Amino acid sequence: MARLSIRDVSRVFPGVRGQPDTRALEATRLEVGDNDFITILGPSGCGKSTLLRIVAGLDFASAGEVLLDGEPVAGPGADRGMVFQSYTLFPWLTVRQNICFGLREKGASDAVQRDVSDTLIAQVGLRGFEDHYPKMLSGGMQQRTALARALANDPKVLLMDEPFGALDHQTRELMQELLLSVWEKHLKTVLFVTHDIDEAIFMANRVVVMTARPGRIKHEERVEFEHPRGYRIKTSARFAEHKARLTEEIRAETLRAAQAGAPD
Repeated sequence: MARLSIRDVSRVFPGVRGQPDTRALEATRLEVGDNDFITILGPSGCGKSTLLRIVAGLDFASAGEVLLDGEPVAGPGADRGMVFQSYTLFPWLTVRQNICFGLREKGASDAVQRDVSDTLIAQVGLRGFEDHYPKMLSGGMQQRTALARALANDPKVLLMDEPFGALDHQTRELMQELLLSVWEKHLKTVLFVTHDIDEAIFMANRVVVMTARPGRIKHEERVEFEHPRGYRIKTSARFAEHKARLTEEIRAETLRAAQAGAPD
């Protein structure tokens, strides 16, 4: 059984002040297996983030359902960890305190909190910054903290909504490699939304392309580079072949969105 099943999920946002309803998602189906790493591409406004929020339990489907281990998703839960583009750290808490927030809420002992946070701080490269506050950290370091916080609860599924979109190019590439190394250790099921085709290919076992709004899945591409992966695969012929196909898919949907007057 798939770890995560998205079954004919659609989302319609009611119009306000006489405006027509907005159909963000058409009936969308996706089966996600244990330890799968799926990246989601599509033009702006196609419903990528809406789909992720529905899986997270932060929004609801107008029709269809999301199942996790066979149980319907009815709201947020510790079995799903979310990482946003904005760092969403608590500014009054240190790195360690941010990472341990969920553990404290669940009543974990101080010893457990220390053990879990020490392990994650080492894995995401934040040793020496345990007692720093978010305002004292670079963007990349804040996102490392957000990733460690999401992992601290040991979620079944990690949901990532353009988590590296606000970072400079070099930091973004380093964060991609860091996330893959962490995934290889923890083997979580991951859904990762991005606009970057190179990032989508490099990170994923499977790339999913969505249509222009109303979004639905139009193309899936399996990526079979071995792990651990290094940045040099980005210059390989196989990588270029994936990129050429996905560029055509995205270009067609972006043009369709522009013709329909959707946001670019």
